[in-house]
Amino acid sequence: MEDSRQSTVLFADVSGSTQLYQVAGDTTAHGAISGCLELMRKAVEGARGRVVKTIGDEVMALFPSADAAVAAAATMLGAVDALPAVGGSKLGLRVGLQAGAVIQRGEDVFGDTVNLASRLAEQAIKGQIITTEETAQLLNPVYRMFTRKLYSIQLKGKTEGVALCEVLWFASGERTAFDGFRPRVRTSGVLRLKYLGQETVRRREGESITLGRESGCGLTVADHLASRRHCTIERRQDKWVLKDHSSNGTFVTIEGDAEIMLQREEMMLRRSGWISLGHPRAEGGEAVEYSCA
Repeated sequence: MEDSRQSTVLFADVSGSTQLYQVAGDTTAHGAISGCLELMRKAVEGARGRVVKTIGDEVMALFPSADAAVAAAATMLGAVDALPAVGGSKLGLRVGLQAGAVIQRGEDVFGDTVNLASRLAEQAIKGQIITTEETAQLLNPVYRMFTRKLYSIQLKGKTEGVALCEVLWFASGERTAFDGFRPRVRTSGVLRLKYLGQETVRRREGESITLGRESGCGLTVADHLASRRHCTIERRQDKWVLKDHSSNGTFVTIEGDAEIMLQREEMMLRRSGWISLGHPRAEGGEAVEYSCA
């Protein structure tokens, strides 16, 4: 029997789990990830949600409202963030959530809202909550104050791009919640990008910049192998993180290290180096020079 109703769907997965299995071994990795899943389940139930299913290192949950989903997301992120490192790796979560109509068949749910929530989780980096502008508008004013607009993505079957938002959160001691929270502000950590004689600077937490061929990007890179919106660099606490969104990959060289190719992956930028869009830096073209002070 099918039943259609309005709900908020949340997907959360453990970032870094594949590498953890390789580094720490199956037994240690499985125990650590199982612990994360249990914390996620408790956060869902504490916000009046329901875990629909667990798939490997990912949880899918259903909530009566967007506010409840956001509260659960912040709680689970904070709980996992408080865990000690395992095998030299600090685990974290990527969360995507979307409000809308779902079709329920038995205990499972289906539909466009579910598919979109899953795609939003894929867009998130470790420690990030991603939703759409549409869902952000459903949040109560307190929660909505701590959202910021990101970029738009193109999805199969949709004629217009889907505008994304990030929900900002932070952990304070043993409590991670939205009750009276305020975002942390740091004044250190400046990102400088240089390309064809131009210099772009980012300083504040929550700031981001998109690199790509499209003229509307924060930094437009004139390279035929670059995607229209190729990659994004954003500040996460005291770190600058690059995430690739492209078809051909982003090639990052940290000064003194070997070049790394990212394909729909993320990487923390360190010290200084170069970012080449769509091809290795050695193949020519003008790379973007960066520095993190």
